[in-house]
Amino acid sequence: MINFAAMIKKFGILSFLLFASLGLRAQTAFNDPEENIIHFYQQNYYSQECGFTVPDQINTTLYDTIVNWLGTPYRFAGNSGRGIDCSGFVTVLYNRVYGKNLGARNSAEIYNLMEKIDKDDLQEGDLVFFRIGRRRSVSHIGLYLGNDKFVHSSTSRGVIISDLNEPYYKRYFAGAGRQRSLDVIGSTDTQ
Repeated sequence: MINFAAMIKKFGILSFLLFASLGLRAQTAFNDPEENIIHFYQQNYYSQECGFTVPDQINTTLYDTIVNWLGTPYRFAGNSGRGIDCSGFVTVLYNRVYGKNLGARNSAEIYNLMEKIDKDDLQEGDLVFFRIGRRRSVSHIGLYLGNDKFVHSSTSRGVIISDLNEPYYKRYFAGAGRQRSLDVIGSTDTQ
């Protein structure tokens, strides 16, 4: 979990007060100004770390996990902080965030187990699949975050967040899927 006291120390009290004053002016559903400040600071922290504006409804377990893995190098069949591949990373996310097992370890097998959904129906936690190069079968997987963003372990850059509208990912997009009966167990901050 993120230690916001440590974040205040890292970024300085003046930055925190600036975020806090902006947070009090922001229109949110919070009744308590202190909750407003904390939510605003969390949202800004995750947005800065992830490189895009995260949604108002923050799944803190998901974003904490992503922030901890960002930059981890790619390693085929890897499953640790020293290196992880795309299916291993998505498997770790599903286990930690949703408390679910995907039932397979490679992207093609995971794709075959998913309920197929339309790209326009993607929601946070759904999976996106790609056929990289001239392959006939699915060879890459990522977890959808919203606003066309997804997190994955790239062979060239490790764990990163990318956009489905980038020409490379548009070209190789194979489909989207949702695990049947996904009950979100991760912590969604709806204060």
